[in-house]
Amino acid sequence: MVVENIMSKTVVTITMDDSLNVMKEIFDNTRLHHLLVVEQGELIGVISDRDYLSALSPNLGTAAETSKDVATLNKRAHQIMSRRPVTLLPDAGIYDAIKIFNNHNLSCIPVVDENHKPIGIISWRDIFKVLESNHDKQQGNTVN
Repeated sequence: MVVENIMSKTVVTITMDDSLNVMKEIFDNTRLHHLLVVEQGELIGVISDRDYLSALSPNLGTAAETSKDVATLNKRAHQIMSRRPVTLLPDAGIYDAIKIFNNHNLSCIPVVDENHKPIGIISWRDIFKVLESNHDKQQGNTVN
């Protein structure tokens, strides 16, 4: 099985200069957990929802909030992104993805085309779903 068959094709990209405020809008209004940072269409970084949350001041939205706390929303993507992300091509095998997850501390792997343009994203949960589905088919079971 190849990555292209199980990857999520819903990819949201931002630029290096997009602020945490832009990311807040995206994370607050979608079920996404990763944003891909691009420059001229080419993937250059990844920001997880955990990266985003750790960059925010914990006092935002509380009675203790100060202007300095609010200013954290002005941080830019390039300040918090993981650079030079490990990627896969769409024709990579599922075991190539598993090997990457086992050898790196990642929660997703961007899938890129030959020009390094993001076309999808795969998470370890995507792989688990496929493995479970295949197991259920072999066992003749369906899980409710």
